[in-house]
Amino acid sequence: MSPTLAPAVRTAHPVARTAHPVAYRPQPAAARPAAPVLPAAPVIPAAPAATPAPAAGTAAAPAAPRPRAVPEGTEARGFVLYVGIDELKAAADGTNLHRIVEALRTLTTELAPSAETYAAVALAPEGAGGRDVDVVRLALQDPSALARQREAHGLSDDADRHPDGVIIDISRKRVLLDGEPAGLTYKEFELLQYLVLREGRTIDRHELIDGLWAGDDEIPNERTIDVHIRRLRSKLAHYQDIVRTVRGVGYRFDRHADVSIRQASTPSPDVF
Repeated sequence: MSPTLAPAVRTAHPVARTAHPVAYRPQPAAARPAAPVLPAAPVIPAAPAATPAPAAGTAAAPAAPRPRAVPEGTEARGFVLYVGIDELKAAADGTNLHRIVEALRTLTTELAPSAETYAAVALAPEGAGGRDVDVVRLALQDPSALARQREAHGLSDDADRHPDGVIIDISRKRVLLDGEPAGLTYKEFELLQYLVLREGRTIDRHELIDGLWAGDDEIPNERTIDVHIRRLRSKLAHYQDIVRTVRGVGYRFDRHADVSIRQASTPSPDVF
């Protein structure tokens, strides 16, 4: 559903009007009795005005509450707003996902000019079903959504460990080789994930650069991509042939019988 930015409304604030007393008009000197002359009194410095105590039954203004679920010793550094809407629903509302993202970014800039924003789109297999917002939460690895899904399926943390084969767990951002973590870096996993989500299609190096390094300050060249692929393969050990080189074109993910892909009900997102 497309968010609507409500126009700013100018509310007239009532102005307190204080009635000024009528200026005292002195009587003519002849009409006034003479005032007795008194000795000058010593000047006593005025005591500082005391702060009025709150009226009985009136609570003092509470301090700003801490964000929920932020324990002591930590600080909130931002937030995530999950928006569940697919392209068809957005089109029916007369908009699209890109316009919604830009509108939210504009609103954020207006409210907090120092804020930084990052947007990602959640991808799901066609016909996956389910509520859009739940799909987004799972794709973006919302901890409570992941825990609820695992509980619904009766899975434990070690339920997917088995002695042989490769498990590419996209939902939890990890790769297991014969039951042991492969120890991939963030960028290595993103590279493998990009190929896995496009299984069977050869991806050229320019697409990898545009898809994984878009917006970065340092854009790698084709030789750098080859280095990343070589490091990824070395960590896949004897399963490295699941990432295949297509000479003169690029790279492709080949699923073997001993390769299992876990992605809950939806893949992890690509950059929007």
